[in-house]
Amino acid sequence: MSQSIAGFDFGTSNCAVGIMQDQQAQLVALPEHGNYMSSTLFAPQSEMICGWLYQQLEQQGKAERYKQARVNQLSASLRSIKELKLDGYDEHLSFGQQALKEYLIDPADCYYVRSPKSFLGASGIRERQQQQFEDIAAAMMWHIAEQVKQTGQAELEKVVIGRPVNFQGLNSDLSNQQAISILNNAASFAGFKQVEFLFEPMAAGLSYQQQLSEEKRVLVIDIGGGTSDVSMLVMGPDYLAIRDHNNLVLGYNGERIGGNDFDIALNFETLMPSLGAKLHLASGQPMPIKPFWDAAAINDFPAQTRFYEKDTRLLLQRLLKEPQLSPLKGLLRLSDERLTYQMSASAEQAKIALSSSEKSVVDLSYLAEQLEVTVEQTAYQQAAERLLNSIAMLSDDVITQAACQPDAIFLTGGSANSPMIKNFLAQRYQAPLVSGDNFGSVTSGLTLWANHIFS
Repeated sequence: MSQSIAGFDFGTSNCAVGIMQDQQAQLVALPEHGNYMSSTLFAPQSEMICGWLYQQLEQQGKAERYKQARVNQLSASLRSIKELKLDGYDEHLSFGQQALKEYLIDPADCYYVRSPKSFLGASGIRERQQQQFEDIAAAMMWHIAEQVKQTGQAELEKVVIGRPVNFQGLNSDLSNQQAISILNNAASFAGFKQVEFLFEPMAAGLSYQQQLSEEKRVLVIDIGGGTSDVSMLVMGPDYLAIRDHNNLVLGYNGERIGGNDFDIALNFETLMPSLGAKLHLASGQPMPIKPFWDAAAINDFPAQTRFYEKDTRLLLQRLLKEPQLSPLKGLLRLSDERLTYQMSASAEQAKIALSSSEKSVVDLSYLAEQLEVTVEQTAYQQAAERLLNSIAMLSDDVITQAACQPDAIFLTGGSANSPMIKNFLAQRYQAPLVSGDNFGSVTSGLTLWANHIFS
């Protein structure tokens, strides 16, 4: 039987939707994406997103609220779509793996966003940027809702969306308010009638709770694509239905550390040196490090903006006048052809390979002819040490808040497959380490909670 109640994981790396079937939470197989859609969006131009979203909503009679919210931008955006069509461009948006394919055709002449959730809550975002993030999130939510409808399900109306404990590290209260506001507005624009939020580690814990026959204190460590969230939860059989949800939480904390940050660390520490990061100037001074960090930090909106600004390009051109700094040509090409996401993808593939191999050879020939970098597992571990210690500090803080040791550690999230992370946690804590469905635990928990509060 189709239904309008769902759990919605708007994740940093992937998005997924769950519904209840035969009293079980089941992930919806999206026709174009499968169970998980990569959190990516492609547009020929950023200016067209507003108009495209309006057109989709107007066809369904849902555009009025969005039209009122974008009265100042809509006309210009619709003109942009007409101009694209006249110039022979497609005027559509793409999502998931298809978005990546279209981006790679011509990275310098398009608009591509990977992990938009990473930008939510960032300090210094102006009103227009916040609206742009709302448009991106709403477009992704609308697309996924349409995918769900294609499977024969009813139109999604009542939805529980997952959220990290903290979207960003600094000014967390203001950061969280801004991020939730963006997601709330986006969900409303996309057509959802009722929206609630649930901390992602709690959602992950709900699916594990279904397996328990006795009460346990469980430290849930959820290492996602953009954030790490830790909660100490009291779990037990049917506690979701019979206990006050707030009373089940003994402590929680979260920080903006996730799989993307491990990619960035590997990229910055092991790949960027091949583009000149550790060279010295003729004066003997070390190479300015900021352009390399800004290029690697694909989840930092201001950093990416700085890297692609004219001032960075002029700096690199000036430095290239020194012959010993010729590897900087690769960094300049990275900027000119807007390839930071492609380089980040190269780092991610190396990270995955190092989960089962002692070394990985990274092909960077798209930046410089025949450029390859061999990354050793030990080098990656050194690059990741600060991040691992930060996750441990979060966990220690939650244990202190709870004033008790965990009976078990439930590890989940897209980065929970990493043997390096598992070994680190196993050596640090004495409790048994339990792994769930690393990608599906949160979605399943959100679905269970949606069914509980909306049914």
